[in-house]
Amino acid sequence: MGTAADRSGRVVVDVWMPSYPATPSFLAEVREIARAFEREHPDYRIELVECPYLSLPEKVNRAAQRGHRPAIVQYYFTSTQVARDMRTDTGEPLFTPVQRAIGGRTEILGHPVVIDDLLPAARAYYSIGDELLAIPPFVSTTLLYTNTSLLSECGVPEVPRTWAELTEACRKLAGRTGAVDPGVSWPNGGWIFQQAVAQQGAVLVAPDNGRTDRAKQVQLDSPAMLAFVHWWRQLYLDGFYYYSGVRAVDAGAGEAWVRNYQAFAEQRVAFVLSTSVEAERMVQAGRQGGFEVTASPMPYNDEVPYAGNVLGGDALWLGNGLDEATRDGALAFMQYLLTPEHAATRHKTTRFSPVTRSSIELLEREGWFDANPHQRVALDQLDASDDSFAAAGALLGDFAGLHDVLTQAMDDVLICGADPDQRFAEASLKAQQQLDEYNADCLGERSAPAGPRRFAVN
Repeated sequence: MGTAADRSGRVVVDVWMPSYPATPSFLAEVREIARAFEREHPDYRIELVECPYLSLPEKVNRAAQRGHRPAIVQYYFTSTQVARDMRTDTGEPLFTPVQRAIGGRTEILGHPVVIDDLLPAARAYYSIGDELLAIPPFVSTTLLYTNTSLLSECGVPEVPRTWAELTEACRKLAGRTGAVDPGVSWPNGGWIFQQAVAQQGAVLVAPDNGRTDRAKQVQLDSPAMLAFVHWWRQLYLDGFYYYSGVRAVDAGAGEAWVRNYQAFAEQRVAFVLSTSVEAERMVQAGRQGGFEVTASPMPYNDEVPYAGNVLGGDALWLGNGLDEATRDGALAFMQYLLTPEHAATRHKTTRFSPVTRSSIELLEREGWFDANPHQRVALDQLDASDDSFAAAGALLGDFAGLHDVLTQAMDDVLICGADPDQRFAEASLKAQQQLDEYNADCLGERSAPAGPRRFAVN
């Protein structure tokens, strides 16, 4: 395959990037880093292709079927299995494992290789066995945000660490004079279910969360899942949980998180579970509203051993079949994006957590975490992982379909009074059908074309 070049003869590295409404500065920063890379390597041009994150996998697939092989694609973490399954127009894998392409080198075009510097949890999610598939430029996780001013008023001495402690804190908050609002909120979103199941050392899919073989068996009615659903339902029945009524899928995804934030900012709830990316926003809401905010790890079920919390964020995938010059330019740009200086700067602007030890050490030397302790909590939570398949997180096709099934089931439990055990057994059967169809598409076991949900990312 020949080297792609522009009219000046430079090697072109095309990088397909997602655009996120919540982080409008994201792509502008990547463009600045790309121009800096080009100044250091005048024989290369980094060509950024922007696409809304929801439609990116489908557009990449369409391009691949026309014979185009992108050098780098940045996918949301729920598209990991989709990336593994994508094929070129000739039937080859569209992407190649980045560790395999690096081939033991310690630097590429003069840039140090960063994969051994990655946080263990970040490396674990994007690895199969000991092989790293893709490089995450940043990560996130789910945290608890607490209005500690309200807690002090109600005689709650500490931020809750467990489900039981959170329930008891909500009970005390409900007893305050004039209180009519619930104590806690979180979006009805698939990521929250993932977190709760992983914390309890359970998997979403068998075998082994899709990490020793292709995910084949959905487990949405496992004891761990039902323990979380029953606890959540009881909070709602007791008046302790605020539900916005919007599921965090498809068109309602953004709105669900917005309403979650608003309930906290307006002090209609004392606790929220939300992404670590919102740590600064939550603390700022307290400053503007005149109350203190503490970020802390997501509460867990203390009736079982804690295993860990899963991550969120994106990863950079390397195109397969690239010529040597394009491949090495792409690999070098990946390393360049994750230099300590670039990673630290992007953390400060995007609020995603840095993903390398060297960038964290740089931020520590600068006193960043001393001044912003709420930004350190996500890193500590991810470091608490027990390295199990459960804590690493699930890999499966049609993650969006599974999330849709989960959130609809929970909506039925909360709003319609559905029996949790029965409803989640039904949900598991529905999600199993969807996974079976996805796998059949990938394995060529049915003639029907892949539907749009195969490439969805929620």
